[in-house]
Amino acid sequence: MIIIGEKINGSIPSVAKAIAEKDVKYIRRLAKKQSLAKAHFLDVCASVAPDVEYETLKWLIDLVQEVTDIPISIDSPNARIFAQLIPLCKKPGIINSVSMEGDKIERVFPVIADTTWNCVALLCDDTGIPETADKRLEVFDAILKKAAAYRISPDRLYIDPVVEMLASSESGIDKIIATIKKVKEICPDVHITSGASNISYQLPLRKFINRSFIILCMGAGMDSAIVDPLNTDMLGLIYAAEALLGRDEMCIEYITAFREGLLETPAKG
Repeated sequence: MIIIGEKINGSIPSVAKAIAEKDVKYIRRLAKKQSLAKAHFLDVCASVAPDVEYETLKWLIDLVQEVTDIPISIDSPNARIFAQLIPLCKKPGIINSVSMEGDKIERVFPVIADTTWNCVALLCDDTGIPETADKRLEVFDAILKKAAAYRISPDRLYIDPVVEMLASSESGIDKIIATIKKVKEICPDVHITSGASNISYQLPLRKFINRSFIILCMGAGMDSAIVDPLNTDMLGLIYAAEALLGRDEMCIEYITAFREGLLETPAKG
């Protein structure tokens, strides 16, 4: 399971406060902790006004790279900003994200075409979020064709099926599960990723919904998740599910994670 650490995100109140106060130690600490938790990428999202987003992301990226060499996932709704930020990163990471909305792909794919950068691609377009799995697969087909035109191999794509809140759903996550299964059937080499937070919006005890959602999606073929790697309960379930799904030979990764203390909350003191 490819873990994309979600903690350095300005939409989180404590991180927004750290960004506003230029709290260098706080950001470095978040980066270091996620690194020690063995995240594969660290998402960096400013969530600030457009006129200060570049400088804020540059500041965050520099701080992260001072304490860890884990690749960065540059997270922004502004497709034009990635070309400016990629040269600041010491190694290829992930662009988060593009979709078939507007000219996002045309802005990003040419920039990463001749690199080894990966890219999250959301299954939505100018009509919004498709209402059915079949419509999302049409968007997926369009994304694959664009990627091929720019010589971007499928294994560099992280497809996000676009999660909507469960509280307003009439069919649970059937649509998401169907989309994931079909995407992997059509193109086994692509990755499937998603965050868990949207699914539980407006529901109590959201952690139970979030954890169950990730496990069900893993069973359908999801192989990446944008989650908090410091959440040992979530991480433990992910490692356990990998073993149960036969993706962890002889349970080596699960055992190693246990021995390294990744699956239990460290004792205070």
